[in-house]
Parts: sequence; structure tokens; C-alpha cells
Amino acid sequence: MPSSKTGKSAEPVPAVAADAEAPARTAAAGVKAPSGSRSASAKAPKAESRLAMVRRARRINRELAEVYPYAHPELDFRNPFELLVATVLSAQTTDLRVNQTTPALFAAYPTPEDMAAAVPEEMEELIRPTGFFRAKTKSLLGLSAALRDEFGGEVPGRLEDLVKLPGVGRKTANVVLGNAFGVPGITVDTHFGRLVRRWRWTDEEDPVKVEAVVAGIFPKSEWTMLSHRVIFHGRRVCHARKPACGACPIAPLCPSYGEGETDPEKARKLLKYEMGGHPGQRLSPPADYPGKPAPPLGAG
Repeated sequence: MPSSKTGKSAEPVPAVAADAEAPARTAAAGVKAPSGSRSASAKAPKAESRLAMVRRARRINRELAEVYPYAHPELDFRNPFELLVATVLSAQTTDLRVNQTTPALFAAYPTPEDMAAAVPEEMEELIRPTGFFRAKTKSLLGLSAALRDEFGGEVPGRLEDLVKLPGVGRKTANVVLGNAFGVPGITVDTHFGRLVRRWRWTDEEDPVKVEAVVAGIFPKSEWTMLSHRVIFHGRRVCHARKPACGACPIAPLCPSYGEGETDPEKARKLLKYEMGGHPGQRLSPPADYPGKPAPPLGAG
């Protein structure tokens, strides 16, 4: 986790009460969208102080917590080993494709010992839909053997141990720690990095530096859920090429408002997954997920 040893520590910032001028929200497309006294075209000041930025960032987190109270990891898993494997497989593909692929994979290799003994060509065929299947097979065989030989067949619960496993970097380690072990972590994937730069929390591009900066803005207790909320928002509303600005529930707090579609009706058509009334990415979503489960592989 980032600390004063890994990144510049932020000065203490007092907790900020909810803004009395917060925009009222109305239900739109099954989610809360901005309306009321504040204009969606309002932008953060060009010379925003650090204190003002931190207040705005924490306000965004609170708003996202209301919009996505059901935010969760979008990979299906039943134990730390399954989450570790699924996260490795998720590189350069969608969580949906991983979730459609892992049932057969885990049926064939339910434990690290089973996976370490797999015939490479047979595993390649099982994970082929996720892409880069030869490199991923090599990583899965290596990390399974390491779990078997060095950790007694158990996934370790420490960052320094996880990042030593083949194919496992800080992002994967933080996903596993936060969601399988309850250890706070910030997951800096492409969505997270894109949004925090759009929101001007940082202009850093390097994921490790982004992680350190964001860790200095929020208390550690918020790190894991903050990651889920930001990633959810990036996948559903704040897309890379065409953000749905006109349907964004945090538009009044966004200094990049207007980069995407601002017409509310047109913007609503850009919403994805449950926000747009479509299935999510998990075949087995949490009980409180308001959308539809994803279909299994080959189901259409």
C-alpha cells in the first residue's frame, strides 16, 4: 500500500460535510442523475487549491456511493485462488469473457495443485476465449506451482508475496487483497486512471504514482470501495471515447464536463450494463445487484 515510504504524504485534511447546495437527484434510466440548483456545466476552478480538490474528490466518492451502493468486483469467484486466476485472465479482455471462461477452467483445475499439474495445451484451449492464452497459461502454471511449493497451496494475504507470483502485479495483488482478504487497496486499471485524470485529482500516468496520489486523498478504509465505484462509473457512464456527460450523476463536480455527449436523451443511450438496462458482466452477481446476470459462453 502507498505510504510515506512510497509516495509523498498528503497534509491532513479535515472531513468535509455534505455541501448544502448539492444538486437534487431524480431517477433516470434506473439511476440517480443530477438536477436542481447547480448547473451541470459548472466546472472546477482552473487554479483549484489542493484543499478544494480533496474536498471535491471526497464529495465525488460520496456521490458515487449513492449511485452505486452495490458496487463490487465484476469477476466471479468463490475463493482467493479463483479471484487470483480470474484477475490474471482479465488482462486485455473483458470481465464478462473471463466469467464465461472460468467455470470450465475451475471445474478442471479447482486447486493450485490441480492447475500446476495441468497439461499446457489443454489449459490453453480452455482459456483461449480470453486472448493471449499461451502467455496466460504460462503465468497460471507458474503461479499455481509457486502457491503449491512456497505457500502450501494457499494464496498469500500480503502484497509483497503476491507480486512475486508469475503474472501478478500491484493491480492484481490489490484486487485480491481488497476483495478476498479485506485488506484495503486501490486498483488502478485503465478506467480508474482515466477518470482520476479527468477529475483532475492527478495528472500522473504511471499506475503506481496514481495509486500513491489517490491514497493521499482518501482514508485507507475507503480505498477498496472507492476503486469499485470509480471503475463502475468508468464502465457505465464515463467511457473513454464518448462519455455520457448529460446523464452523469456527478456532472456538477467534474472539471471535464462537456468532453462527451451533453444532451440528456442522447447521453442516456450511451449508458451501459444495468444503467442502460442491459446484463452485467457477472454470471453470478451479488444478491443486491440491480441488473441482469450475464449469459454463459455460447448462450447468445
